Amino acid sequence: MTSLWLADRIATSPASTTVEDLPAFADVVVAGAGITGLMTAVLLARAGREVLVLEARTVGACATGNTTAKISLLQGTRLSQISAKQGERLAGAYLDGNRAGQEWLLSFCAANGVAVQREDAYTFAQSAQGVEKARAEFDACRAVDLPVTWEPQADVPFSYLGGVRLAEQAQFDPMQFLDALRTELLASGGRLVEHARVQRVSGGRDGLRLHVDGPRMSGELQTTRLVLATGIPILDRGGFFARVKPSRSYCMAFDVPGEITRPMMISTDSPTRSLRYAPFDDSEVLIVGGAGHTVGRAKHPTDALAELESWTLRHFPGATRTHLWSAQDYAPVDELPYVGPILPDNDTICVATGFNKWGMTNGAAAALALSGRLLGTRPKWDRAFASWSTRELRGLSTAVQANLEVGFNLAKGWIAPTARIGRQGLGRDAAGVVSGPPWHLQARCRVDGVEHRVSPVCPHLGGIVTWNDVDRAWECPLHASRFAPDGTLLEGPATRGLTAGD
Repeated sequence: MTSLWLADRIATSPASTTVEDLPAFADVVVAGAGITGLMTAVLLARAGREVLVLEARTVGACATGNTTAKISLLQGTRLSQISAKQGERLAGAYLDGNRAGQEWLLSFCAANGVAVQREDAYTFAQSAQGVEKARAEFDACRAVDLPVTWEPQADVPFSYLGGVRLAEQAQFDPMQFLDALRTELLASGGRLVEHARVQRVSGGRDGLRLHVDGPRMSGELQTTRLVLATGIPILDRGGFFARVKPSRSYCMAFDVPGEITRPMMISTDSPTRSLRYAPFDDSEVLIVGGAGHTVGRAKHPTDALAELESWTLRHFPGATRTHLWSAQDYAPVDELPYVGPILPDNDTICVATGFNKWGMTNGAAAALALSGRLLGTRPKWDRAFASWSTRELRGLSTAVQANLEVGFNLAKGWIAPTARIGRQGLGRDAAGVVSGPPWHLQARCRVDGVEHRVSPVCPHLGGIVTWNDVDRAWECPLHASRFAPDGTLLEGPATRGLTAGD
């Protein structure tokens, strides 16, 4: 489960991180070293601010290093969904922010020798039911002056019943981009500490105290500002865990003996098909994405993944899979990202979340908005990225439904394992199961012949984890915290792992 972008990289050793690497004070601390965190840090360092980036794992280890890395202003059906819920004015501001992010990113890549491929982007219908959505996206794009065209046909080997095309968009290797950001950050006097997880934050407007932990370190530091660029905020203040819906989707790279589809494509209808090519070694591979599901709520993700691979082999005969990986994304209940103060009118702690699978341009836009806010130069379009706004009332019904589902899955998680009492077998390798009475639940899995036993209770808000048979990981169905087979924390909002079982 290593992405094409991360497969050949040497991870930073935890042994290189010691308590001496943690300063006592930093003017601004950024938690998270993905596109949003590193770009925000670079922009602040350029302005002379003292910046420290803390990364719980390694640079790009979560969303950015596992994306499809499409740098596109045509984003599936995003503009039509935003326009329907929030109106054309905010849809236009959202587009302006993404355009600003795209322009900054491409300019930076050109100046730093990061390879970028310029290709057209398509939002297409693969069935009659998808045509209406594609047409709605075309109308929404034209309403905000995005120069799209309607293409009734396309030179592709799979079902295509019409779609929207936007010329001259871009794609790249996101890790090369992060490497260039890291180089500038360190050259500008900024600091980066990997394997350093922010676990607790105390204090207020007069200053913050952060407790940071890692494999070889533990300590505290003080800061005046904190930016949480962690996918979903690791602090519960503001309740962002209840304002986004987490999903997990999968990507596969294929060596294709024949023609590879050149444009970046994504379908409007289900099951989702997302495609792009990527340079790899001395040739190119085809990247196909889809098989998405709400985190922790799919019984057998392997089934949807097998269907996606079967679809690929049917339309690209002779294709051979070279890589398989997955990524996590967060859909905001009101369709627009949340970028800004974690609590209203308090810039001491800022967050960035809700990019809804379009993190390359949204992440860059978030970095521009966050750095502008902290430096007193907020862009006009950042109203579409507000972390607090009355616009959220339009997403209230979605939020209510999402949190009713959370409540249902909380109850189900504690009750369902009682039906498995007495069933001791794990079955096939890489299987995982939660069983026992509510007062003594146990999660067991076997991976590569090794059995692990942990408590299934998520340390965030007490949800009962489920097993993902593709990722070989425990997932919380409430707010999408994820854990390795032995309980080690992979990503939050939890800030610590599952406790050991007996």
